[in-house]
Amino acid sequence: MQIGLIGLGRMGGNMRDRLRAAGHEVVGYDPRPEVADVGSLDELAAALSAPRVVWVMVPSGDPTRDTVRTLSETLSSGDLVIDGGNSRYTDDAPNAELLAAKGIGYVDCGVSGGIWGKDNGYGLMAGGSDEHIALAMPIFDALRPEGPREEGFAHAGPVGAGHFSKMVHNGIEYGLMQAYAEGFELMRASELVTDVPGVIQAWSRGTVVRSWLLDLLVNALRDDPDLSELEGYVDDSGEGRWTIEEAIRHAVPLPVISAALYARFASRQDESPAMKAVAALRHQFGGHAVKSSGPTGAPGDKAGPTSGTGSTQG
Repeated sequence: MQIGLIGLGRMGGNMRDRLRAAGHEVVGYDPRPEVADVGSLDELAAALSAPRVVWVMVPSGDPTRDTVRTLSETLSSGDLVIDGGNSRYTDDAPNAELLAAKGIGYVDCGVSGGIWGKDNGYGLMAGGSDEHIALAMPIFDALRPEGPREEGFAHAGPVGAGHFSKMVHNGIEYGLMQAYAEGFELMRASELVTDVPGVIQAWSRGTVVRSWLLDLLVNALRDDPDLSELEGYVDDSGEGRWTIEEAIRHAVPLPVISAALYARFASRQDESPAMKAVAALRHQFGGHAVKSSGPTGAPGDKAGPTSGTGSTQG
């Protein structure tokens, strides 16, 4: 099967390789000419036979919306566009409507697998009509892991369902990662556990917390047992925030995912203004020890005469 692929970064480039290895003809476009097969979206469209299937793997937001808008002018009735990036699901209906006005189909597909997907396959969650899903199924089958289709691919529902499912998937990922990280930190703080990486590796088989994420943590600790080469700064792609916003809209409690997202926010603060306020309040009402700012600050620097014994009554 032929497919056009727009965006040949870490994910898109590996997807092109996996599809070609499965025998599909891939025509790739990327702004970087050294990795592209064609020099423009017009050339990409001209290189494909109708009905064309074009997969978009570019950053979410304006880059994806702009690409879809261009494709609405470049492609023809009967063609199909698949957005496989991390777009917010609320973008999918407007994209589908824009393309439908020209007779062009639209599928949104959440893709999970990262840099490992080239060899292991990608978990796919697609939203769209039965007709459009069927048209692209040879591509989905080539990208997903080997084995039963239902263990690597889901037709999640109508347009928007694929990205909504991927949003929830990433929210769950936040919570799992945070739980593993907190367990790692607690064992490191203990005097009893002398081989933290060994314990975590021992969880890899036969325990209820085993997972691919745990295997990746084992790999990281094998290379850097104390993770001393890393800074504790964690960004977020936006999908954790979107998950929580949807939870609020639907009145669904997500305490674990919410806490994991806020922990990422905390990781970006050299000093927390909120915790400074907590320290100031404890000192004010109870005379508890506080630490002065600056390199020589130490607990008790600004402690009052009742520090350590002050009343905790407000």
